[in-house]
Amino acid sequence: MHHHGYLWTGSRKRFDQEGHRRPPYPAPPPTPEGDDGTDRHKAAQRYKEAAAEFRTGDLPPMETAHWLMKPGSLVRGTWEAPKQAAEWLGERLTEYAPRFMSEADRDRTRLAALADSAAARLGRGGDVSHGFYLEHPSFLSLALVCCSPNRTQPYMACPLHLPRLEERRARP
Repeated sequence: MHHHGYLWTGSRKRFDQEGHRRPPYPAPPPTPEGDDGTDRHKAAQRYKEAAAEFRTGDLPPMETAHWLMKPGSLVRGTWEAPKQAAEWLGERLTEYAPRFMSEADRDRTRLAALADSAAARLGRGGDVSHGFYLEHPSFLSLALVCCSPNRTQPYMACPLHLPRLEERRARP
């Protein structure tokens, strides 16, 4: 088992597009017939857009394990040991803390506790996900996802091929 780290920042308005943050249903809606302006045509078009955005876009998924369905290029780091993954999380929390909208979220003791609890959760095979509102109505999403296998999605493949995974482990 190993762990992948994900980081996303962007506008709160974009983050709130929940349809783009959900995987597409296995079967798309039936293709509508007739006039292009009908509600069925609009719904079919929204489905196509949301499905494409989910598969290729960088928006954080609604379910943490679904990061594994996203392109491997979104992986910010890969670690064998839960402690190393949690250290990355702690570093990102410290890096972004000055921009947190809430003063309580900036508390160093609280941030250290989040990193420590992440190591414990990852050690038990769980995923970790945190989100923070930043200034200028922006949002920060951080996630650590167990891979090969993931406890909640055991059949989901690793987003990185083994050679690419080895390259990421070798990075400083």
